[in-house]
This record gives sequence, structure tokens and C-alpha cells, in this order.
Amino acid sequence: MAPVNPIRVTERAQKLATEILRPGDIAVDGTAGKGRDTACLAQAVGPSGHVHAFDIQPEAIASTHNLLEVAGLLGRVSLHQRSHAELADVLTPDQRGKIGVAIFNLGYLPGGDQDIITQPDSTDRALRAGFENLRPGGRLICVAYTGHPGGPEESDIVLTFAEQQAQAGLHVEKIGYYPTPGKPWILVVNKPAA
Repeated sequence: MAPVNPIRVTERAQKLATEILRPGDIAVDGTAGKGRDTACLAQAVGPSGHVHAFDIQPEAIASTHNLLEVAGLLGRVSLHQRSHAELADVLTPDQRGKIGVAIFNLGYLPGGDQDIITQPDSTDRALRAGFENLRPGGRLICVAYTGHPGGPEESDIVLTFAEQQAQAGLHVEKIGYYPTPGKPWILVVNKPAA
């Protein structure tokens, strides 16, 4: 299998999300960025579903808000200017354990300050909270980048999380993973159906 390039890797992650989501689902975008993943999730969950989108950067929240407003999807999304590590804190009691998809696109905001990046510790907490709150048959998707300072260390955290889930007997895929620096890869962990 050929390495996955950065543009296609985000499209692949979105496809992995939309093939699982159904109308009325709850979804989480742990890294709102420019809002593309959030909009994709909001479209997939339909008018009866809901998306929680996180980003610590005000410009990411503003960009996501603008995209959702233009697309007519703003009413389906709660934007949270806070760390994705706080994912579980925003879920209502009836949303806990009901997430259809939790998606994370790590690294830095495209076109933003490349010194502001997702961090291994908060990403580890976010992945664990996201997976714990998936519904049966739900899916966690994480795009890890290794080509920027801090990326390889964060990728190692994602890989450790993947290995722990695999050891627990879960279905884990590492799409495009090569132990070569600079290449993005996608982690997919599926929660068993009830």
C-alpha cells in the first residue's frame, strides 16, 4: 500500500466517519481547525443529530462558525473553545456513551501559528474519553502527523493508544502507518456492536 498523502488522508478520515454515522447520532470533532471535519459530521448526523467541536484557538472556532453558518449547519453544532481533553465535560448525561464518531485531526491549524500544536498528554486524554463515550458500533478516527516538531512524540502516544486497544481485543486499523518520519497516518478503532 502506498503512503497516504496529506490531502487524501483528511478525505479518507471523513469517509471513515460518514460510513458509520447515521441520522440522529452524536459526533465529536476534537480538533475543529478550519471546520471541514465539523461540517462533514454535521451533514452526516442530520437535523436530529448533534456535533461537539473543540479547538483552543479563537480563529479556529471563528472559521468553523463561519463555514457552518454558510452551509446552514450551525444549529446542529456546539462549538467549544477549549481543549479536546475536556470532551467528556461537555456531554450531557443522555449523550454519554452515545457518540457515533469521534474524529481528531492532530497537529496545527492550517495557515495558523505552527507553534500552537496539539499536545501528547491532552490528546491521550481526549482519545480515551472519546473512545469511552462511543456508542456500540461507534468509531474513533485519529489523523496523526509526524512531519512537524512535536508530531512524532504525539504520534507515539496515538500508537500506544492503538496498541492498548488491540491488546484488549478491539478491531484497530493503522492506515498509512510507517515508522518513517514525516508521513501522516490514520488510526481507526471500532467499538464492538452490542
